[in-house]
Amino acid sequence: MQQRLIAPSLSGSVTIFAYLSLIASLPLLGLWLAGKPLSAYLQFPPRPHPVEPAAFSWPVFVFTALAVVACLAPFISKILAARNIPTVDSRRSRRFSSFGWLGLVMTGLTWFLAWNRFEWFEPLQGFTFTPLWLGYILTMNALSLRRGGYCLLTHRVGYLLALFPLSAVFWWGFEYLNRFAANWRYVGLEDCTAFQYFVQSSLPFSTVLPAVCSTVEWLGTFPALSRGLDRFRPMPSATARSCGRAGLGVGAFLLLSMPIWPHLLYPFVWFAPLLLISGLQTLFGQQTPLIKALTTGDFRRLWTFALASLVCGFFWELWNYESLAHWEYDIPYVGCCKLFEMPILGYSGYLPFGLICAAFADCLKPTHDRT
Repeated sequence: MQQRLIAPSLSGSVTIFAYLSLIASLPLLGLWLAGKPLSAYLQFPPRPHPVEPAAFSWPVFVFTALAVVACLAPFISKILAARNIPTVDSRRSRRFSSFGWLGLVMTGLTWFLAWNRFEWFEPLQGFTFTPLWLGYILTMNALSLRRGGYCLLTHRVGYLLALFPLSAVFWWGFEYLNRFAANWRYVGLEDCTAFQYFVQSSLPFSTVLPAVCSTVEWLGTFPALSRGLDRFRPMPSATARSCGRAGLGVGAFLLLSMPIWPHLLYPFVWFAPLLLISGLQTLFGQQTPLIKALTTGDFRRLWTFALASLVCGFFWELWNYESLAHWEYDIPYVGCCKLFEMPILGYSGYLPFGLICAAFADCLKPTHDRT
């Protein structure tokens, strides 16, 4: 199959540019309206502005947990209700590819080096996260190819390669928002120059979207994981588009307000960008994944992206745990019951993050389009 390098379409490029412009400007506008100084938030490296975390609160913890369960319940109930419906799976297992074995070796070796402190490896100790995730991406593609006879690396390599630079830009946007919400902070990068910080951060940032999209392909070979999620009642197209445009306004307001009330609005680091990118895609006439799911009643693809993000989130937190350069969390009200560095309820943020990944991936080319 002939491969070609994929780049964002004109409308996709405009959407990304508009998204980044709003991400950059709205929190600063909120600070200005609140009469707070801007200079502390414009320094580079982009370390978060200090915010004293709010104390743990059992009522907030319980309320948040119930809200997460309520959001997931309709999807889980659909899957359980459809458990007796047979799924057609004509896949047959193939040999595990050589690049998969390479990925496993890369991941295992880098994991060992990341969690130990060898003197001879000290100059490279802060760069282990990127080869860990390159190994993961190779492994996931090999697992997809083995089960389904298809993977991004063999069938859409141009698309996979284009995800890397897009991913770096994509995650820098979240790093910028974190300056206002101060949900996480980095340890082990304090002595880096601005250039060193940029390089050492951009390399692992570039693996986020390729890892999530590769995991989506693998999870897609298990039809039972999303069985029944194509049976929701569809929303009228006009109503869905109106919701998309309204979401743009709500997302903009949340970003404007986040620097003013960081303890209250910190969860919207993961929801405001979703509303923003979905609203912009609707505004510019693109087929946004969220609006498509609403108008068709088919949430299988979005569910798979959410699960893929959660799977990647587990490994992000695992491999971060004992690494020299790593992040730590300061999450208001619910910062207890940690699994690695992440409070257990914090993992729920990976679910909407997966939907944002789906929207950005579609700015290049829809993942389900395999031509």
